[in-house]
Amino acid sequence: QVQLVESGGGSVQAGGSLRLSCAATYILYCMAWFRQAPGKEREEVATITYDGTTTYADSVKGRFTISKDNVASILYLQMNSLKSDDSGTYYCAATWSRCSTGFNHWGQGTLVTISS
Repeated sequence: QVQLVESGGGSVQAGGSLRLSCAATYILYCMAWFRQAPGKEREEVATITYDGTTTYADSVKGRFTISKDNVASILYLQMNSLKSDDSGTYYCAATWSRCSTGFNHWGQGTLVTISS
């Protein structure tokens, strides 16, 4: 059983920074962060594969950084220059397969609120 537990969410002013963490039972082949704002569909924010290859949504490129600690089994999302559009619930996700096949392990989410 893979468990994912997010932390680090909170309220911050626009332009500020937050770092999200996801404590995982294991670091799987592909780990990711998703987010969902009220009334909007869930969107993929960033992914990282076992060898460290990363991808980012266009909306966060240059501002967010995904990383992982394989020893501690923790996934991170460093978020800088935050905007009000970044508000939402952020979820950690993981899969033993390639990122493109979808994710079958999810955390409960952590809420991020950006005030302008």
